[in-house]
Amino acid sequence: MVLISRTSPKRLFVLTILAACIGMLGGAAAFLLVHLIGLLTNLLLFHRVGWDLPSFAHLHRSPALVLVPMGGAFVVSCLARWSPEIRGHGIPEAMEAVLSNQSRVRPRTAVAKPISAAIAIGTGGPFGAEGPIIVTGGAIGSLVGQVVPTSPSERKILLACGAAAGMSATFGSPLAAVVLAIELLLFEFSSRAFVPLVVASSLAAGVHSIAFGSGPLFHVPPHDYTGLDKLPFYALLGVACGLLAVIVTKGLFLAESGFRRLPIDPFWHPVIGAAGFALIGLAVPRALGVGYDAISDVLASRLALGTVLVLGLAKVGAWWIALASGTSGGTLAPLLLISGCFGTAVGVGVEHLVPSAQVSPGAFALVAMAATFGASVGATFTAIVFLFELTRDYQIILPLMLASVLAQLVASALLTDTLMTEKLTRRGLHVQGDYGIDALEGSTVREIMTTEVETLDQRATVAEARELLAHGPHGAYPIVDGDGRCVGIVAREDFLEDTADEVAPISEVASTNVVTVSADDTVLDALSRILDEGIGHLPVVDGDRLIGLVTRTDVLRARSHQRELEHRQPGLRIRPRARSAATRDEG
Repeated sequence: MVLISRTSPKRLFVLTILAACIGMLGGAAAFLLVHLIGLLTNLLLFHRVGWDLPSFAHLHRSPALVLVPMGGAFVVSCLARWSPEIRGHGIPEAMEAVLSNQSRVRPRTAVAKPISAAIAIGTGGPFGAEGPIIVTGGAIGSLVGQVVPTSPSERKILLACGAAAGMSATFGSPLAAVVLAIELLLFEFSSRAFVPLVVASSLAAGVHSIAFGSGPLFHVPPHDYTGLDKLPFYALLGVACGLLAVIVTKGLFLAESGFRRLPIDPFWHPVIGAAGFALIGLAVPRALGVGYDAISDVLASRLALGTVLVLGLAKVGAWWIALASGTSGGTLAPLLLISGCFGTAVGVGVEHLVPSAQVSPGAFALVAMAATFGASVGATFTAIVFLFELTRDYQIILPLMLASVLAQLVASALLTDTLMTEKLTRRGLHVQGDYGIDALEGSTVREIMTTEVETLDQRATVAEARELLAHGPHGAYPIVDGDGRCVGIVAREDFLEDTADEVAPISEVASTNVVTVSADDTVLDALSRILDEGIGHLPVVDGDRLIGLVTRTDVLRARSHQRELEHRQPGLRIRPRARSAATRDEG
């Protein structure tokens, strides 16, 4: 991962204080949004007043179940005219703000996104609240970074702090929230990012404890995961989940492509999508809404296999149609329910085919959630940590890690883009998928500098300097005195409009305000000075004595060395032993 130069303790303290404020605001936003969704759902679909998220298991079927979502979609489309960023699940938009807009999010997004999500989900949209909350928290962090004087890199950290706070406050999973922000938003790992992230996520988790209780969002019964004999079954589950991630992802892309080809104004796409997922909801009501209670039922194995299969298929169909239409909603809860149903089905199959394995369908459901979620969004480490935080059971680690990485291998082999990057790719943005050590930060000037430096004596004339610049290999040369101290530098640019006499001392045209670097400075420091000063040659000094020279080519050479480390080298070659003369004769 990219390493960043050390931030001063004073600045780190300022970022941490800002992150603490963002964490509290993100936690409050999560509390308000979840309860607003609960209020709208109760009012519009259950015709009662209540703040808690209701279960759709006993939802009354009527024509209103289609008309209400279509009305909500119309309102979302109107809001999208005012704030187009609210369309979709939002995390790609947050990534786009980081990649192309210096982490600036418009103030109206912080207002329009939670309102549009509450309306879309509150009228039956098959989404979870976590995606919009993550985006809302990120918008809060970005706004704080725009009000307070910050650099774009610091504003990115504050945006990530808000996103982490939103996830932590929703699920009570502070560790997973930190990892998610690093994997999908930050594109760096440093103390200046990690410390504020942890503070924001921890405080938001505290808000979760006050608002929703100290336990995780889902009730997860204990399961038996131990035993090497069980790992092959979880390995097969991981491969299957990788294929499921491919199907879910490509299915969504295909549905989005279908909506883009409709000969209808995109304003009406959410309304059409609402009619589509509402018709599915008429048949399977539990496919609608946030579905947190359905996820808990799947994890606890409370549902019959047939019910689980129908619920999973209905959820994926409703979610494809709804999200592809461009309304406002999230991806995490639908993915968890879809993959949980799939894992249960696989677990039941293993249980019947290999009874001696003694596996639990609920355990398969839980592991499938992590594996499919990680492979679909390209955040495998987040998925592992998230499900571990939900269970708080260390026994899950082995099957969880094995299945998740195998799912990632399968999905990465078959997918060009993840759920989070496809939209950005269509917009011409490249998302860095892997992090590596920055060669410029990890190398010193001493390793790349030229030590045998051709110099000019301070008593040299203009003619001698012209001659050296005309026939020498460099475009600039340091000027030294009798003690080897660097007292100036002369470059070709100094003679572009020069009318100095040929016998005049070189000091008349040379620059005496020399920008230098130490041999122990990093190559990144040298590059920064080259760029800041607009120069091509940087003398290396020990005190004020010249000991070397660094050029732009030398800086690029450090990058080249890092690339060489990625080249495949031949492995151990075992030569066949020479046959003895007697053996040859026998042959």
